[in-house]
Amino acid sequence: MIIVIGSVQAQPDSRGAVVRLGLEHVRRSRNEPGCLLHSIHHDVEDPNRLVFIEHWADRAALDTHFQVPESGAFVAGLRGLTSAAPTIEIYESTQLAF
Repeated sequence: MIIVIGSVQAQPDSRGAVVRLGLEHVRRSRNEPGCLLHSIHHDVEDPNRLVFIEHWADRAALDTHFQVPESGAFVAGLRGLTSAAPTIEIYESTQLAF
């Protein structure tokens, strides 16, 4: 499984627009093949920081997600609404059953 953690720092007056874009993005992404989880969260210490958590079945599914035109449109839509460039971290994980 591939785990992605991304974050954006919304400008205070743009937080609502960033949340709307983020919700559209995660709701659409959940329907993509290989998407196991796609969610958006507020940082409780900084409400202008939004965190995205994604789980993908494998790297191929994630790579396909990155190529979907709407994914690029989401990133482009954030321009001018954030105070810093988005961050993204990608991890490979193994699920353990107990």
